[in-house]
Amino acid sequence: MRARLKDVAAKAGVAPNTASTILNRRPNSWASKETEQRVFDAAKELGYRPSRAALGLRMGSFKTIGLVIPDLHNPYYTAFADRFERKLRDHGYDLIVEHSRNNIEFEMHCLESILDRQIDAVTYFVSDFDRHIDFLKTAKKAGKAVVGMTGLSAAEDPFPFDSVEIDFSVGLIDAVEHLLALGHENFAFLCALAAGQEAGDRPQVFNEMLKERGIPEGNNVFIACTHKMANVYEVFKRFLLEAGDDCPTALIAMNDLSAIGAIRAAEDAGLRVPEDLSVIGVDNIPLGDYLHRKLTTIEQPIEAMAESAVRMLLKRLSDQEIDFQTMRFDSKLIIKETTAKVRT
Repeated sequence: MRARLKDVAAKAGVAPNTASTILNRRPNSWASKETEQRVFDAAKELGYRPSRAALGLRMGSFKTIGLVIPDLHNPYYTAFADRFERKLRDHGYDLIVEHSRNNIEFEMHCLESILDRQIDAVTYFVSDFDRHIDFLKTAKKAGKAVVGMTGLSAAEDPFPFDSVEIDFSVGLIDAVEHLLALGHENFAFLCALAAGQEAGDRPQVFNEMLKERGIPEGNNVFIACTHKMANVYEVFKRFLLEAGDDCPTALIAMNDLSAIGAIRAAEDAGLRVPEDLSVIGVDNIPLGDYLHRKLTTIEQPIEAMAESAVRMLLKRLSDQEIDFQTMRFDSKLIIKETTAKVRT
C-alpha cells in the first residue's frame, strides 16, 4: 500500500500540515533542523512520494511541459526534443512528448489529449494552422501557454501565441542559386507530406522562385511522397525510371531523410550522386555526414530554436499578461559533397 502523508507525519511525530510544509520546502516552515531531518528520514523509509497532481493544483504549476513532435523517427525532431528537455530540466521542469506520426488526424488527437495532461504549457510543430484553430482556442480557455514552432507567419494572420519562426526561404534561395551557379537548369522538388496534408502553395512557391531566376516552369517538377523512407525511395525511383533521359539534374528534398532515400533510389536507377544528380536536403542531421558523400543541406539553428522556445515558455509562465513574443531565425545552406557542376 502506498504511504500517505499522514503516515509520514505519524512516524516523524509531527502534524500532517507540518510534514507537508517540510516536504514541500515551503519558506514558512518554523520547524527545527532536527524535526525536518526526522520528516525526510520518515518519508524515505516509508517510500513516500507526494502526488504531483495534488501538488500542482495546490501550487498552481505542475512543473511539466508538453511537446508534440511529428516524427519520432526523424533525427531532427528527436534532437530538438533532447535539447528542449535538457534546457527545461535546468529550470526544474519535466517534459512529456507526444508523437503525432506524421498524420494530421492523429496530430489533432495528440494536441487535444495533451491539454488533459498535468502540464503547464505546450510546444508543438505547426503543420496546418487552419486545422489547429480549435485547439488553440481550447488551450487559451484552459489557461495553457503555447509556443508554436512555425514557418514564417503572414503579417495579416500571425500565430496567435508565442512562436519560434524559421525562414526557410533564405536557405532555399541560396540552394537554388548554388545549383544555378553549377549550371543546373532542370530541377525537381521532393516534398514529404503527412497523411491528410495537402501540398498547399509549395509547388507555386518553387515555380516562382525558379521563374524569377530564368528557369521556365516546364523545367521544374514537384514530387509528393510520404515521410516513410520506403515510400520516398519507391516514388522517386519510379519517377526517374519513367523520366528516362529527361531526368532532372538537381533535386531539393524537404528533409534530409527524404534526400537520403532519394539518393539510394537514384543510384539504384543507374544515376550517380553528385555526378549525374545533385541533391540538397533540409535539417543538417548528423547522419548526412556519414553517407558515401556528405549531404549538402539547409540547416536550421536547432540549439538556438530550442533555447528560445524554453525562454519564451518561462517568461510566459511567469507573466501571462505580456504581449505575444516571436523569435525569427534564418535557415542556412551548408555546402558539402552531394552537389556538383552539370556534366557537359
